[in-house]
Amino acid sequence: MYCNYCGKVIQDDANVCAYCGIRVGGVAARKSLVRLRAGRKVAGVCAGMAEYFDLDVVLVRLVWLIVAIMTGVGFLAYLIAWIVMPEEPVTHAVPAAQQAPAPSSAQSV
Repeated sequence: MYCNYCGKVIQDDANVCAYCGIRVGGVAARKSLVRLRAGRKVAGVCAGMAEYFDLDVVLVRLVWLIVAIMTGVGFLAYLIAWIVMPEEPVTHAVPAAQQAPAPSSAQSV
């Protein structure tokens, strides 16, 4: 299989191109539009849109700001997106310090 962006040969079962880091194949269609928890400035709307459409977050924020200032529609659209878009689910990772210690195999004699 070939990457559509950089043209390099990649594995057939790859989700991400190893050379350019872009999602390939049907992986982009499986993502849902959510407000991201990481990298957010206000509510995560622009970060979520950038992730969903595979764009640079700075570009999305800049376009949204220009539309908001020029027309005023951007402010209303942001509020609506904030309410309508679900927040990214929380993934709880257990820190290594809190994990139960493995039983030792040493026997006392």
